[in-house]
Amino acid sequence: MSQLPVAELHLHIEGTLEPELIFDLAERNGISLPYSDLDELRARYEFTDLQSFLDLYYRNMDVLRTEADFADMTRAYLRRAAVAGVRHAEIMMDPQAHVARGIALETCVNGVASALADSDSEFGISTGLIAAFLRDRPAGEALEVLEQLLEMEAPIIGIGLDSAEVGHPPSGFVDLYERARAAGLRRIAHAGEEGPPGYITEALDLLGAERIDHGIRCMEDDALVQRLAAEQVPLTVCPLSNVRLRAVDTLKDHPLPAMLARGLNVCVNSDDPAYFGGYVDENFAQLGRTFTFTADELARLAANSVRSAFIGEERRTALLAEVGSWRSAQG
Repeated sequence: MSQLPVAELHLHIEGTLEPELIFDLAERNGISLPYSDLDELRARYEFTDLQSFLDLYYRNMDVLRTEADFADMTRAYLRRAAVAGVRHAEIMMDPQAHVARGIALETCVNGVASALADSDSEFGISTGLIAAFLRDRPAGEALEVLEQLLEMEAPIIGIGLDSAEVGHPPSGFVDLYERARAAGLRRIAHAGEEGPPGYITEALDLLGAERIDHGIRCMEDDALVQRLAAEQVPLTVCPLSNVRLRAVDTLKDHPLPAMLARGLNVCVNSDDPAYFGGYVDENFAQLGRTFTFTADELARLAANSVRSAFIGEERRTALLAEVGSWRSAQG
């Protein structure tokens, strides 16, 4: 079967930092790692919840020091994404996490952006960059960083909200999202992964979020499901991530088939693939082994990703045609 063409809409670039690259960058920058070898590092990739992952995630990104480091990480993702069938990627980065450890905002932004600038010509992937803000840090700090990004005319298309969800509701970031809206930026937010369904409602109604990252706990609220289906709110679901972070017990327990059956606008993404055991093609492969998705359902998931992307209509039409060609080839 040929590779299903998709848009990847839920991807944290720092979460693509593979163990081998962590060691390479540590050597390049003269950093002593708290792991003796790759096996010891990989052994720590058994997570009990979101916070246990975040602890390792933030520790590992300390190897990112220069624009070249950020560019190399981004280019490595794009190279792997091209193999996975990704034709468009909207990539989140966490500027606060880098500024907080003493890295200049220009360094991280310019490093990632330099690789994205050549992504279409080099890998056949159109891209957009999203600044994701950390909900477990002060909202005022997020607003300050956004103002700096706007002042430097950073090449971002939108903002997001990520990191530890429980106890950090979307309602704390209304001013941030209002500023982004006024600046003409697109707006997305993590909600309903570990946090309750009410966080999804807050993200939509208080933040004006145009897409919800994860959103799987919407299934606990029938009225919310009906609303999401009626409004066709995009939900960027990350199955392997949900399993690895214990949001669901096993892949067979994942609500994705039920979400499709309820008419929700869901698509499949990889989240932090270096940590969660799979890029987007591996997510689809494991879903295929677990559920009996038809070619029509797979094409629907791919088309949902394209329709939910922040792209122009010409690019959208071209990508939907690729999905249609893939579907026709399946017979």
